[in-house]
Amino acid sequence: MTFIIYACPNFTANAVRFIDVLSALPAVHFGLIAQEPAMLLPPEIQSRLAAFRQVEDVFNADGLTQAVADLQAEQGPVHRLIGAVEPLQAPLAFARERLGVEGMGVEATLNFRDKQRMKVLFRQAGLPCARSQEVRSRAEATAFVETVGFPVVVKPPDGAGSLSTFKVHSAAELEMALANMPGAAALLEEFVTGTEHSFDTFSLNGQPVFHSISHYYPNPLEVMREPWIQWQVLVPREVEAPEYDDIRQAAFQALQTLGMDTGVSHLEWFRRPDGSLAISEVAARPPGAQILTLIGRAAGFDAIGAWARLVVFGEFEAPRRQYAVGAAYLRGQGRGCVRAVHGLEIVQHEFGSMVTDFKIPQIGQEAAANYEGEGYIILRHPETEVLRQALSRVVSVVRVELR
Repeated sequence: MTFIIYACPNFTANAVRFIDVLSALPAVHFGLIAQEPAMLLPPEIQSRLAAFRQVEDVFNADGLTQAVADLQAEQGPVHRLIGAVEPLQAPLAFARERLGVEGMGVEATLNFRDKQRMKVLFRQAGLPCARSQEVRSRAEATAFVETVGFPVVVKPPDGAGSLSTFKVHSAAELEMALANMPGAAALLEEFVTGTEHSFDTFSLNGQPVFHSISHYYPNPLEVMREPWIQWQVLVPREVEAPEYDDIRQAAFQALQTLGMDTGVSHLEWFRRPDGSLAISEVAARPPGAQILTLIGRAAGFDAIGAWARLVVFGEFEAPRRQYAVGAAYLRGQGRGCVRAVHGLEIVQHEFGSMVTDFKIPQIGQEAAANYEGEGYIILRHPETEVLRQALSRVVSVVRVELR
């Protein structure tokens, strides 16, 4: 039997999905390390747990390593140590190296986690990316801005998902953004204009075996600034088209440069107005924001199950793309709780046959703190342009009312 351990801080909806799929794999003993008690999981998942450890801080590398060692003493050798949360990747790599578990090591993991280190490697490899600098003082930040000019993007060196990320236009805004960084350092980047996208890759032993491209409407930073915007993500059917040859080549080179081995990675990139590329950053973990679901619906396969078999057994069978797929994220304006959701009947009438998945905001639900909002509707269609227009229509007619 293969003994695998999955680690996560809390039992979010995404975490439970990953735990459910991993624990149901055939011929697997499933171990779990988390900060919450196992009794919070659905009973059917609890019944599949071969081993469990609750820890105070799953992000503490020493504590995580000890928890893995304890489970190893009980169950035997650990074959895989897995996690999908971005800040967990370095502690997991530390534990793998300490205990001799197969998987990505510390050096490669830091290439993905330390964004300034990543940019240095990109520049050395000749990959297109924004100018950037890690700063630890106002003087260093001011010197960088004097070189590249405003606006600039300020974010944590190991951030993820646009959290604590700011676009600043002045010295006053820069000082405020620096004060809101969670650590002593901040990463300043040249602000890249253009359309933003992602490039998600399934890799096996360092080789890409399947990839997908997503278009963001609009860019996430704009969505963060404007609470009235309901974000859209579109996966085109024509991922293999020549118009994507340049990002395909750059993305695969970026993964090789950083040391991607086996798993799913999430690369964010820009297409500048002049047509050139700029890679923003890469994460060595599955994407959030329902993007794995979009990838699966586009090619008619269980993308989460495929990720699980890939990282556990080293198996992957590339599916055939059949559809364009997109998500419209339902987001209320202001603060408070959901009072009503308007326009759903229009969506049902006009696009009911295209809907594959949905999460409708519930009355009384608290407003979300991020740009994904309180719910989503996923649509699918064989023609990319039809799908794009449908997404635009959905966000124009659905309104989440808060109070």
